[in-house]
Amino acid sequence: MKVLAFTKYGAMAASTRQRFLQFEPWLTAAGLTLDVSPLLDNEYLQAKFSHRAIGKIRVLLSYLRRMRAIQAGGHDVLWVHCELFPYLPGMFERLVRLSGLPVVYDFDDAIFHTYDLHPSTLVRAILGRKLEPLVRRSVTALCGNAYLADWARRWCTDVRVVPTVVDITTYVPGKRVPETLPVIGWIGSPSTFDYVVPHLPLLERLVADGRARVTVVGSGRAAGRYSGIDHVDWTEAGEIAAIQAMDVGIMPLPDTPWARGKCGYKLIQYMACGLPVVASPVGVNSEIVEPGVNGLLAAGPADWANAFDALLASSELRRGYGAAGRERVVRDFSLQRFGPEVAAALQAAARR
Repeated sequence: MKVLAFTKYGAMAASTRQRFLQFEPWLTAAGLTLDVSPLLDNEYLQAKFSHRAIGKIRVLLSYLRRMRAIQAGGHDVLWVHCELFPYLPGMFERLVRLSGLPVVYDFDDAIFHTYDLHPSTLVRAILGRKLEPLVRRSVTALCGNAYLADWARRWCTDVRVVPTVVDITTYVPGKRVPETLPVIGWIGSPSTFDYVVPHLPLLERLVADGRARVTVVGSGRAAGRYSGIDHVDWTEAGEIAAIQAMDVGIMPLPDTPWARGKCGYKLIQYMACGLPVVASPVGVNSEIVEPGVNGLLAAGPADWANAFDALLASSELRRGYGAAGRERVVRDFSLQRFGPEVAAALQAAARR
C-alpha cells in the first residue's frame, strides 16, 4: 500500500518531521510506502524565517503543482496535514475528491481559528468554514489533542487523539555538571518567541542576580536585543543537545483559542530529556504537566517567580521532577507507543 502525504511545508518544518516523517519506519514495517509532497518547500521557510520577500508567482506555482498532484494517482490513501490550499475557499479543499482515495486528516494546531476568528469580517464570511469539506471527506482524523478532536468530531466519525511525540531512543537525558549555574531554556521559532517576551523582565533579573542563565533556541534575531539572554540558532542536528544543556524547560502561552490548540511539543521534548518544566495552564499544558510531580504550572507573574525560586534553589527537586517527566513521556508521548497506532490507522483507511 502506498501513502501520499500532503504536508504544508518541507522537512525543515517541525510539523512535517514530527507528524509524518518520523513515522516512516513504522509504516514500512506495516507494509506501507510513504511519499511526501509538501506545498511549500524549505526555501520558502528559510525566506519566511529570515524575513525575506516571498515571490507570489512561486507560491502560485506551488498551488498549481498540488492541484496536479491530487489527480496523479498511484497511491492508496491520502494523508493530509491541516489543509490543501491555505487561504483559498472550501471549494478548493473539495478537490480532494478528484483523487478518488480515502483521506486521513492530520492536524496539530487550531488551524480553523486562522479563519473563523480572523479579525476581518470578509475573511470570516468567506473562509470561516473552509475546512469542513476536507474533514467531512476524511475517513479518519488524527488530532494532536482533545481540543482539536472536539472540533473534528463535528464532521468526521473516526477521530483519534495522536499527540505530537518524540523518539525516546534519541531524546534522552544529558549529563549536566551540578555545580554550574542552572540554565532556564526555551526552544521554538521566531513566531512563538512572542509568548516568551512578557516573561523576559523576570528572566533578565534572574540572570542579573547571578541565579541562572537563560538560553532561547530558534528565536532568530528577536532575542538579540535582550541583555543576558543567550540565543542559539536552531538546527535539526543540534536540537536535542541544546535541550540537554538546559536545567529547566519553559512553555509560556497566552490563554487564547489558538494557544488552546497547541499540542505541548516543547514540554514533551523537555521532559523526554529529563527536565522539569514550567508552563502556562493553557490547553493541553494542563494535561501534560502534573504540578508537584513533573513540573509546575504558572498562571501569573507571581506564579512564574515562585516556580523559578523553587526550582533554582534545589537541584534535587529538579532531578525528581525531571525523572517523573521522562517516565510520563515514555508512557504517554513516545513514538514507540504511537508509531504502530498511526500505521494501523493508515492501513485501515486504505482498505476503506
